[in-house]
Amino acid sequence: MPTLLVIIASTRPGRVGLPVGEWFAGHAREHGGFDVEVADLAELNLPFMDEPNHPAMGRYTHEHTKQWSATVEAADAFAFVVPEYNYGFNAPVKNAIDFLHKEWKYKPAGIVSYGGVSAGTRGAQMLKQVLTTLSVMPLPEAVSIPWVTKFIDDDGAVEPNEAMEQGASAMLDALGRWSSALAVLRSE
Repeated sequence: MPTLLVIIASTRPGRVGLPVGEWFAGHAREHGGFDVEVADLAELNLPFMDEPNHPAMGRYTHEHTKQWSATVEAADAFAFVVPEYNYGFNAPVKNAIDFLHKEWKYKPAGIVSYGGVSAGTRGAQMLKQVLTTLSVMPLPEAVSIPWVTKFIDDDGAVEPNEAMEQGASAMLDALGRWSSALAVLRSE
């Protein structure tokens, strides 16, 4: 079974990205098409890019980079759970992406975005530009959550609506198809 890496991008104290990521990871497990792994960038706590060599060389000197490399390399597909900050995506996810190069190649990515009225879609569009540069296939299927705090219950968990559930299922189906199709390129 392919492995889906759910990347929770927000590291901000008080973030809603954690419950959104937990909801999506749970939905992905119920979907049954993937072995689901979660990378919470707040827990990973990567420093600001500190490798002396260009990531394309794959000559990592720090243990945190080697561990991050192994995590991303093992994935067959990605789901980025991202907030929108000032019409863009947040810096910690850009930093985590920039640490690596070849580990991202020929894998599909879905985006779960959240925010206010725009549901994080402007940040998601910017993230797609970065991903395509690394030969990642960002999917059109997505989960976009407007006014995200309305979906957080008193216990801090996400209570999804039908559109969120349907969007997540459609994105997971597409990630499965793309992951299989791109496996040929990953094996070359």
